[in-house]
Amino acid sequence: MTLAKICGLTTPETLTIAVEAGAAFVGLVAFEQSPRHLAPEAARRLLEQTGMVQDRRAKVVVVTVDPDDALLDALTRHVVPDFIQLHGHESPARAAAVRQRTGAGIIKCLPVSGPEDLKPVADWAGVADHLMFDARTPADATLPGGMGLSFDWTLLQGLDLPRPWFLAGGLNPGNVAEAVRLSGAPMVDVSSGAERAPGVKEPALIRAFLEAAGTLPGKQSS
Repeated sequence: MTLAKICGLTTPETLTIAVEAGAAFVGLVAFEQSPRHLAPEAARRLLEQTGMVQDRRAKVVVVTVDPDDALLDALTRHVVPDFIQLHGHESPARAAAVRQRTGAGIIKCLPVSGPEDLKPVADWAGVADHLMFDARTPADATLPGGMGLSFDWTLLQGLDLPRPWFLAGGLNPGNVAEAVRLSGAPMVDVSSGAERAPGVKEPALIRAFLEAAGTLPGKQSS
């Protein structure tokens, strides 16, 4: 079974649906420019409303972009995330500092448009718990991800990492099976592909994505 992360959840209804439908990870975005942004206090209320403060039925991931220490401290205090996802220009050294400061695991997102973008993998393999490969956004984009863009999934064929990794970027219920077949991804991530409008998750698309991903054979890294 391919593990899935539903990212950019903002309402009790969609968070509950994602967990009950089988998401292994749920993502909350802490980035003010995003239509999916939740302040740390709002993220805490969302977890309280769904009973996930005490009962982590799925791993809680907070998505950040070059977070400063004040944000990290607020997230640690209010959310206690299982993972911090770094979606900016963070260095391996900064990622190590984030782990030490928060006690959370690290998911590092690497933007991909061509084979040269896989060169940093070696620098991150011993630092991040999981890597995520997402489509590189245009230079003038205001968001680093969540724009429905994809890349050549075959670039990831044969990728050998010590921990399972995520494929992201342009995934939806209709293409996730092909994406996993072409890339060999053991885990997948969706945000805009499960929305009816930017930042507005569609319950039916969440269920359809998780159903499609759940039927795929998982490829576990050794």
